[in-house]
Amino acid sequence: MTRSPFARPTRRQPRPGVDSGKKVKGCKRFIVTDTLGPLLAVHVIAANVQDRDGARRPLLWTRLDHPGICKVCADQGFVGRIVDWTAQPLGRELEIVRKEPGQRGFQVQLKSWAVERTFAWLTARRRLTRDYESSPARSETMIRWAVIGNMVRRLTRRGSAARPGSRPLRRTATEPGQPGC
Repeated sequence: MTRSPFARPTRRQPRPGVDSGKKVKGCKRFIVTDTLGPLLAVHVIAANVQDRDGARRPLLWTRLDHPGICKVCADQGFVGRIVDWTAQPLGRELEIVRKEPGQRGFQVQLKSWAVERTFAWLTARRRLTRDYESSPARSETMIRWAVIGNMVRRLTRRGSAARPGSRPLRRTATEPGQPGC
């Protein structure tokens, strides 16, 4: 689970919050995904809510809807009382994925790349690049629709999910009845 880049509000947006740390208006999107990318829980709130407070609902929903999940990974923004809260009432382990001590710049963090990949899939949808919705429930619904569309596209795809390797520039062997190059 992680927080998303902020969805910037449009003009008709009645509920934007302001994150005082990043000086950004908008909303925060909290998602819990499986390692393959399917959405397990989503929660949209105003940007002025702390990450630790906003993570409680998606963690609770994950516990109730998916009881087989025992371990949840989160980024450094969720350090604090939420780790104890996840352990005691929920009976789950919340592992905080930290940066390497000498890391400079961007590096892919182990275990959190699945959530970042899901956010990339979501922001590929035009409607989710900005916060066009007037209620958090509608924003959550649009996120679910985007994930459902992605899953349907993956299920109906023909062939393997991997990209094909390099192709030869010309045919090496001709089949009977086929002209050679």
